[in-house]
Amino acid sequence: MKMQLAQTAGQNTFTAYGEGYVSVNAVRHSCNLVVLPDRLIPDWTKAGFETLSVGDFELLASLDTEIVLLGTGNLIRFPRPELLRPLIQAQKGLEVMDIQAACRTYNVLIGEGRKVAAGLIFS
Repeated sequence: MKMQLAQTAGQNTFTAYGEGYVSVNAVRHSCNLVVLPDRLIPDWTKAGFETLSVGDFELLASLDTEIVLLGTGNLIRFPRPELLRPLIQAQKGLEVMDIQAACRTYNVLIGEGRKVAAGLIFS
């Protein structure tokens, strides 16, 4: 699906998504990825959803964000509670959704000037 959004000057936005990929600023990505308004963290984790670790969430907690959107593939899957400790300690919000919803929500939130990151898990 192509997404139409007025380009937010100098910020990363999702411009498309489909089976097994997302496009950020018209560049296609198919690996686990963190998207922030000012940078990308490709291959954020090598883990699949089932093998996510506390370290993966420590990286998310260290980012300068208010909220983290966790895109868990085509299905909504909730991480084990013990993995969320770094985000709780850092007082960061977490929303879990499928990748497509994470892309749309991220674009809306950066359009509102919010500090947001999208962590996407493709497997």
